[in-house]
Amino acid sequence: MLKQLTLFVLLFFYLGIVPAAGATPPYCSQEHIRIGVIPKKPMETLTREYQPLIQYLSEHLNLPVEMVHAESYESVIQALISGGIDIAWLGPAGYLMAYAQQPGIEAFASLTIEKGRFTPAGNYYYSILLVRSDSNIETVSQLRGKDVAFSEPSSTSGAILPRRVFSSLGNGSLERFFGSLIYTGSHDRSIDALLDKRVDAAFVASVRADDYVKKGKIREEQLTVLWKSAPLHYDPYVFSASVCDSLKTQIKHLLLNSGQKLSRFLDSQKALGFAPVSHSNYEHGLKK
Repeated sequence: MLKQLTLFVLLFFYLGIVPAAGATPPYCSQEHIRIGVIPKKPMETLTREYQPLIQYLSEHLNLPVEMVHAESYESVIQALISGGIDIAWLGPAGYLMAYAQQPGIEAFASLTIEKGRFTPAGNYYYSILLVRSDSNIETVSQLRGKDVAFSEPSSTSGAILPRRVFSSLGNGSLERFFGSLIYTGSHDRSIDALLDKRVDAAFVASVRADDYVKKGKIREEQLTVLWKSAPLHYDPYVFSASVCDSLKTQIKHLLLNSGQKLSRFLDSQKALGFAPVSHSNYEHGLKK
């Protein structure tokens, strides 16, 4: 009996059946996919826009796919770290924050965006500081004592990068330089506050301002850009550390080879398609 067992084990090694140490088993026990996205737009809008993507993935993976509602950017980051969601759409800074706490996450795709009034076509966008064109404000120094909108504390373009770039103002405190800093909760709310004259300026993602122009909510000449950041690689889609490799491979293939199958979703995002990304696209941090 012992001799037979020994021969059996040797045969497994000889045929290469025994997996290498640390290898992921080919069998994936994932029962559903949960997607969380940062609330750059109202969640009801995002939920509606993401339905074609959710349906596409569910049909091709033969798994239930659901969208998890997010109250804030931070809640998406924490859900990704904890494994509460399987795929997250994050800003560059949010991704780096999550990666610092859980290096097992994986950035794998990003949208290729259409050309807009404030953003070139491709895979990059900007943090921009907007004022109303009729405000007669022409320089950042003229915003001393004025009310300025930030979108969300964990937003790359709507808070984190502006704080880093303008940290020298007010002797290191933007709160002392500006009359008030108002966190509106989203880029759209910041733009709305600017248009309604509730604030004098707003830091937002250039793609959100583009969307307002494309939808006819503002005229191109209605807003002026006082400052623009260096290009930021567009927001990544990120796997949690708990997603098995075989499922990652399937999802990457489905998104990167979707063609016209996701045209409704891409149109809603003002995007041309998906492009592959990795940690190297974001690891060097945010440039001023």
